[in-house]
Amino acid sequence: MSDVKEFDTRPTGSPSSESPLAWSFHRRGTPPREASAGVTLREKAFLGHLILRGGAIVLDEAVREVLGITLPARPNTLALDNSGERSIQWLSPDEWLVIVPGGEEFALEGRLRKALGQAHYSIVNVSGGQTVLTLRGEKAREVLMKSTPYDVHPQAFPVGKGVTTVFAKASVVLRRPTEEGWELVVRRSFADYCYRWLLDAAAEYGVIVER
Repeated sequence: MSDVKEFDTRPTGSPSSESPLAWSFHRRGTPPREASAGVTLREKAFLGHLILRGGAIVLDEAVREVLGITLPARPNTLALDNSGERSIQWLSPDEWLVIVPGGEEFALEGRLRKALGQAHYSIVNVSGGQTVLTLRGEKAREVLMKSTPYDVHPQAFPVGKGVTTVFAKASVVLRRPTEEGWELVVRRSFADYCYRWLLDAAAEYGVIVER
């Protein structure tokens, strides 16, 4: 820990904050609610996002100690805690994405650094640069079939899978944490574009936007 310089980027007081989709909601609003909508869209804003890099064995020990979750060792897999609020996803052979409830990320980073000690690793807080869009409903998979070249058939994309892929013309992390739900981890700069694309792609099935 002596070689690491930490600083808390959280502002003091109670400043106002806006999610990556705040501008989209302000400018475009949300579509009228439909009783028989086939797709429900929601932004899970202000979550904590950390990128971990390093050796799997060393990181697994630290992650299990701090979060109580086993580090996913298989490519394109996702692990969640019992509450479903904290997850770790395999991104590449030495890279994982950790998502936790907003406000936990700074303390989590400190605890991981302490557990990892002098091991060779990297932890980067990318919370401000990403957001999560969720899709659910009986037509959610049809919307994804329009939007990504990746095979989202249940046999090819079971629960617990997550991949980095192309969505429309953007790069996203597509995840399936539950049987009914899908998640898109989207860069802040692509959030409005992906939101407008989803509204258009889901229009024929009826879409509800939850806020």
